[in-house]
Amino acid sequence: MSFFSWFTEVRPIKTTLFGWICFQIGLLFLASSVFLSALFLLISLYLGNYKRLNSFLKDKWNWGWIFISVLMIMGSFGAYSGWLAWVGLANWIPFFWCFWGFQPYLITSHSRKRSAFLLLLGTLPVIFTGIGQIWFGLKGPWEIWNGLIIWFIAPGGQPSGRLSGLFNYANIAGSWLALVWPLALAFLLQRSSNYSKRSLSFLLVLLIAIALILTDSRNAWGAMFLSIPFILGTGTWLWLIPLLCVCVLPVFLSVVPFASLELQMWSRKIVPRGLWSRLADVQFSADRPLETTRLFQWGEAITLLIQRPWFGYGAAAFSVLYPLRQGIWHGHTHNLPLELAVAHGVPVAISLVSIVLVLLIVSFRKCFLIHNNNLFDRAWWSASFTLVFLHASDMPMFDSRINLLGWLFLAGLRCLIISNDSKRFLDV
Repeated sequence: MSFFSWFTEVRPIKTTLFGWICFQIGLLFLASSVFLSALFLLISLYLGNYKRLNSFLKDKWNWGWIFISVLMIMGSFGAYSGWLAWVGLANWIPFFWCFWGFQPYLITSHSRKRSAFLLLLGTLPVIFTGIGQIWFGLKGPWEIWNGLIIWFIAPGGQPSGRLSGLFNYANIAGSWLALVWPLALAFLLQRSSNYSKRSLSFLLVLLIAIALILTDSRNAWGAMFLSIPFILGTGTWLWLIPLLCVCVLPVFLSVVPFASLELQMWSRKIVPRGLWSRLADVQFSADRPLETTRLFQWGEAITLLIQRPWFGYGAAAFSVLYPLRQGIWHGHTHNLPLELAVAHGVPVAISLVSIVLVLLIVSFRKCFLIHNNNLFDRAWWSASFTLVFLHASDMPMFDSRINLLGWLFLAGLRCLIISNDSKRFLDV
């Protein structure tokens, strides 16, 4: 089979061949080149949706995005952050369109599985450059195609000693790896795989796990652990969840401040020092300013949103206000609902979070209670849940690659709810 013919396979109904090929190429380059990926994905969006524009309002899920967009635009007039408020809309409104526009390419289980494979294939440069920078001293920038793709690889990682690969920060690299981790597990666990395919899948899972650990990202570690029960399905929960709780108990006791000294010392003999020291933040001095902690930032964000709850201060306002109030710069609140409330108001935050949570709940029923035997649907849901988990204590969506990947997952969740042969959805 030729390379080109492989790209023509499993094309969903009512999508053009060229649009389907562009969509796949966009996924393949998403981790390594935002420019190339965005170019191909934009082409696929146009080709996949120009004949179905009249069906946009037929899907009631889109009404919520329209409502949120109107509120965001209204709040940008006279926003405290000025022109930044208008620039910040680019992080949201175009992606509301992507939520609807990517659905034709993700409507079948086969196309979602193909998409998962391409995302994993595109993750290989992240893994190899990341492990290379930590263990072998690789450093960038590397340019190919006359600078069309430039990889900025910090020697030793960014921050130093932490794997960042093609991303500008280790936490962002950890977020990407945590999001594709459930997909890799699904390929490892699929029953139809022969020995060679399963061996390759095992190697990929192992490499992702190593890279995740080397990011030294607590969020990524937690997401990696949390997604396992969802991948294996509800049938394993009776024994798996207690087993995981037993395994994580020593880690928990090694870092919580209320554990007795004897229990903590016993736990720290079992748990590797690198793990409990990172979770306990012992690498920071006792004089670490309170203003640099996330709990303090969340408290400050709540104070700000109480003072201006309806339309907020405008996008990026927290990065302007926080230094003025506390003397220390922070780019965001490290929590998506709080960031939305400060920037665009409480109604926007409640509306957007509600849509995502309802999407997760409704698709959970389809994946785990009705069609629990579809491994890749469970993996897709797990990756989407990981996306929500990561944004509870960080904001990786400010990296355009993570943002695009997140909306792809949410679009796929919407497709999980729709029957594959839904004529209303595919109406042109």
